[in-house]
Amino acid sequence: MSEAIDINLLRDGDRRYLARAISLVENHDPAGTALLSKLPFDRQVPVLGITGPPGAGKSSLVNALVYQLLKENKKGGIVAIDPTSPFNYGSLLGDRIRMSEHFNNPDVFIRSLATRGSLGGLSARIFEITDLLKHAGFDLVIIETVGVGQSEVEIAGLADTTAVVLVPEAGDEVQTLKSGLMEVADMFIVNKADREGADIFVRNLRALVMDKPESEWKIPVLKTVATTQAGAEELWKQVQLHNALNTRGTRKLQLVTEKAWQLIMQHEMQKVDRDLLVKRIGEASTEKGFNLYSFLNHFYFS
Repeated sequence: MSEAIDINLLRDGDRRYLARAISLVENHDPAGTALLSKLPFDRQVPVLGITGPPGAGKSSLVNALVYQLLKENKKGGIVAIDPTSPFNYGSLLGDRIRMSEHFNNPDVFIRSLATRGSLGGLSARIFEITDLLKHAGFDLVIIETVGVGQSEVEIAGLADTTAVVLVPEAGDEVQTLKSGLMEVADMFIVNKADREGADIFVRNLRALVMDKPESEWKIPVLKTVATTQAGAEELWKQVQLHNALNTRGTRKLQLVTEKAWQLIMQHEMQKVDRDLLVKRIGEASTEKGFNLYSFLNHFYFS
């Protein structure tokens, strides 16, 4: 029988219970499902999504943000989405190693999650795990994506604030940002800004940001050098400003609706047995006149 999680201990910030609760939810354990149903949504905790291409320094930037939280005696929960290991389908734990200096701090909780084949750069149970973190006594929850596939779009449906991290070397590709990242970014961060070409890149990004439709929030383009904490204080200030704006607008409703949509899709997909699907297709495809759409209509869409 699965271990039950005491929700009061979870809300008090018991890290052992939180780690156990995440494992139960990630593994589709009935105890995890029962716990999620008991969560009282009575505390507004901002969720910051950090995304961007590999090598942009996302983990170092999260590390710098944690220092800002600790300076204000705040607590932070971090979920680092790692690429899945090809050997055991677990996360590679790279981000947890890079943030090791905070690992034993009682005010910081770091968990690496594997994508486990999920499309884009997020873990399949990231919505539920984020809710656990939001109810475990933290002042900020940070989600760091792998930075591949559709992770930039996915994180925008989860986070109150989406920060896109880039480096000066991306300057040659700045025009292509209009088609993707410009749609989801609440702020741009040019990390490793001590490198050559950083000022020009920042200037070009700010010009693109000005092309966006008028809104109450003016998207900032920030310069940071995460390894030296440069720019981290201003980044934390902008995150807080954006979160304050979110609480007054319709963003919360949009986020809850997107979350519900994703959870419904996950639930429905659990009904599809992949091994049975392989068997059925194998049998049906040998028949003359096999049509994939007719097959799906017969077995799954009716």
